[in-house]
Amino acid sequence: MEAVRTLVVWCRDWPVVSLDRAIGEPIAVIRANRVVATSPAARVAGVVDGLRRREAQRRCPDVVVIERDIDREARVFDRVVSVLDDIAPRIEIIRPGVCAIPTRGPSRYFGGDIALADRVRLVVGEQLSDPSGAGVGVADGPFPATLAAQRSLGRPGAPPMVIAAGESPGFVAPMPSRVLASPGPCTDELVEVFGRLGLSRLSDVAAVGAADLLARFGHEGVLAHRLASGLDERPSAVREPPADLAVSMDLDPPADRVDQAAFAGKALADRFVDGLSSRGLAATRVVVTARTTGDAVIERVWRDDGALSAAAVSQRIRWQLDGWLSRPGATNRGGVSRLELRPDDVGPATGRQEGFWGGTDARDERARRVAARLQAMVGAESVRMPEVHGGRSPSEQVRLVPIDMIEVTAHRPDRPERPPWPGSVPSPQPAIVFTPARPAEVTDARGSGLTVTGRGVLSAAPARLSIEGRPWCDVVSWAGPWLYDERWWDATSHRRRARFQMVVAGAVAHLVTLEAGSWWVEATYD
Repeated sequence: MEAVRTLVVWCRDWPVVSLDRAIGEPIAVIRANRVVATSPAARVAGVVDGLRRREAQRRCPDVVVIERDIDREARVFDRVVSVLDDIAPRIEIIRPGVCAIPTRGPSRYFGGDIALADRVRLVVGEQLSDPSGAGVGVADGPFPATLAAQRSLGRPGAPPMVIAAGESPGFVAPMPSRVLASPGPCTDELVEVFGRLGLSRLSDVAAVGAADLLARFGHEGVLAHRLASGLDERPSAVREPPADLAVSMDLDPPADRVDQAAFAGKALADRFVDGLSSRGLAATRVVVTARTTGDAVIERVWRDDGALSAAAVSQRIRWQLDGWLSRPGATNRGGVSRLELRPDDVGPATGRQEGFWGGTDARDERARRVAARLQAMVGAESVRMPEVHGGRSPSEQVRLVPIDMIEVTAHRPDRPERPPWPGSVPSPQPAIVFTPARPAEVTDARGSGLTVTGRGVLSAAPARLSIEGRPWCDVVSWAGPWLYDERWWDATSHRRRARFQMVVAGAVAHLVTLEAGSWWVEATYD
C-alpha cells in the first residue's frame, strides 16, 4: 500500500511544556522513579531521560521533579489540536504532544506542502510559551514525517522540514536504527539486537531481506524493515470507515461532567472492542464523536501503534471530553447527549488475549471490566500490572506498567517458555523481592568483614548474616560468588557485583549481593 502524504506536528518535551511552568526553570518529569522528559535548563545541567530520580537530583540540585500526569498532557494538548481544526478536516492524535494530518486536501487549499507546513507551524507556535518548541515535518507516511518534524527542531528557528514526494527512503536511510523504538513502534530490545548485529543505521536494516527479518524476529522484524525502507506500517488512509462496525450510545439525561460521560464511554468501549474481536478484528485508529444538547460536535481521530484495547479507547474518550470542557465557553454548549465510536483502520486481532486470568469464563470478563472501571476512577497510569522482561537480578526482571500498555498473556502449556536471560539468577526464583534492596552485614567466624577479589576469590567463608541491624543469624550453607560486570561502557550506570545464595538457621534462604564494599539482601526464597 502506498504511503499517504502526511504532516506531523511534534511538540518537544510535551510532558514539561504541558505544565505551563516558566521558561528556563530546570524541570524533570518522572514516571516509575525514572526521568521521562526534561526542560532545556535541566538538560544543560546533565539531567537526561532514563536517569533515576536521585541521580537527576544529584546532577542538578535545583531541579524541580514532578510526577507525570498524562491526563493533563492530553487535556492541554487539545488546546493545540483545536487551532488546527480550521486548517484540516481530519487530525489524527498519535499521543499527547504528537498529531498527524493527511495533506492531500489541505495542501491544495493552501498552495502546497511548504505553505501548509508554514501555516501549521505559525498557529501551533502561538499556543506555546516557546514557539520554537514545535517541529513540523511533511513526508510520505507518518514515520518519515515524524523524523522530519524532530529534525526540524534542530534547525535555527525550527522551520518546517518538507521531504519531497518519493524521497522518504533516502531521507530515513542514514538515520540511526534506534529511531525504530523512539519515535517508532518497535521495542528497545529489538533495536538493541540490531546494534549488536552491526545494523546501526536504517539503511543497514533495509538492506537485510524482509524474509530473513520475518524468520528471525517475526512480525516486528517485518515492521522494522518497512519503516527502515521509508514505508509505513499503517498509512493514513483517507476513506469512509465501515459503518457496520460503529457503535453509539444515547445519554439520558445528558452528562454535564467528564466523569459521567467517561463512565458511559467505558461501557461503549467494551461493546466496540468486543464487536470487533467477535469478527477477528482489532482497531488501530478510532474516531470518537461526542454530540451535545447544544448541537455541538466534538470529533477526534485517535491513532495507536498497536491494537486499541477497551481500556485504551475508554482513556481516549476521557481525554477528548476533558480537553473539550477545558475550552472557554464549552459549558454553554450543553451536556453530552450522544457518544459514537467507529473504527478508522482495522486489522487482524493477532494479539488479543483470551481472558484476564487465562480463561474465557465470566470471571475473566468481570476482571477486565473492573480494570477499566478502576482506570476511569483513578486514572490509566494508576492501574498497573507486572510485566516480565529481561534482566539478571530479580528486581530487574519484573516492572509495573499501566495495564493498557501491555498485552496481558496467561501461561499456556503449548506456548514455549522464554529462554533464560544470560547471567540471570539460576532457578528456583526467589518468592520475595525487595525494592530497594535491604542493607546487610556478612562476617566470617571471627567477626571480620568479607571481601571478594576481581577474580571471584572470597576472603573467608560466610558465617553470620544480619539484615538491617537485626540479630545475627548463622549461615549454614552458601553458594557463590557469581560476578557481574554490567554496563561497563556507561560511566553512570556501570555496576560490579558479587552475588551469593545463603541459607541461615531456620532454613531461610536469601539472595545476597556485595557491591562497592556494601552487602545487600535482594530477595528471599520461600
